[in-house]
Amino acid sequence: MLKSVAIVTGSSSGIGKATAIRLSHDFSAVVLAARSATELGEVAEQVRANGAEPLAIDLDLMALTAAETVVGRTLAKFGRIDALHGARRLTLRAWEALKSAKGAVVLMAGNTAEVPTASAAAIGVINAAIVALAKTLAGRGLADNIRVNSVSPGLVMTGRRLSMIEKWASTHNVSLDEAKQALLVPAGIARYGEPRDIAELIAFLVSPAAEWMTGTQLRIDGGEVKSV
Repeated sequence: MLKSVAIVTGSSSGIGKATAIRLSHDFSAVVLAARSATELGEVAEQVRANGAEPLAIDLDLMALTAAETVVGRTLAKFGRIDALHGARRLTLRAWEALKSAKGAVVLMAGNTAEVPTASAAAIGVINAAIVALAKTLAGRGLADNIRVNSVSPGLVMTGRRLSMIEKWASTHNVSLDEAKQALLVPAGIARYGEPRDIAELIAFLVSPAAEWMTGTQLRIDGGEVKSV
């Protein structure tokens, strides 16, 4: 059995991929869960190159059986779960294993949890719910030695965001660079975030350095939201 195991959801691309690769420097094994088998295989190679043992699980995390599958396969192969970058069903299913390992959970929300807009009302409600869920789970985790925090990124240049900017550029008949700048200006920040920026924060939250941190929402947005 290995001494430290992290599960990372959405690990075939974007923030999930960056997080899996970053955690492969700190954990003995990294479990990769996402829908794209080909992309998961590529990430698994990078995880292995960094010295960690990968376990790629190709599935739709929205499926009702996904949490059971991911946790079951992880425990069958590695026997423990020390860290989890996931959501509610997966966290609850992994709870006993996390308790045994005195582990850590990070849930992903977004800036709209604090600064909702009319154009993104639905996602704002979802993000606020995720923040509240993390705080609730953190309260439960106090007695079980499980730390639960949430991360709220701002404008991160993921593949999805790039696709949105490309469509905006086409609609407004401007170049991609012009579109990037036009959409960046209203945020009042110097640059878009990169997935690795978020991955570094997640790595800190699941590390021993953050062992006295739980129930916290951490915003990482380049200064877009200027408040405490």
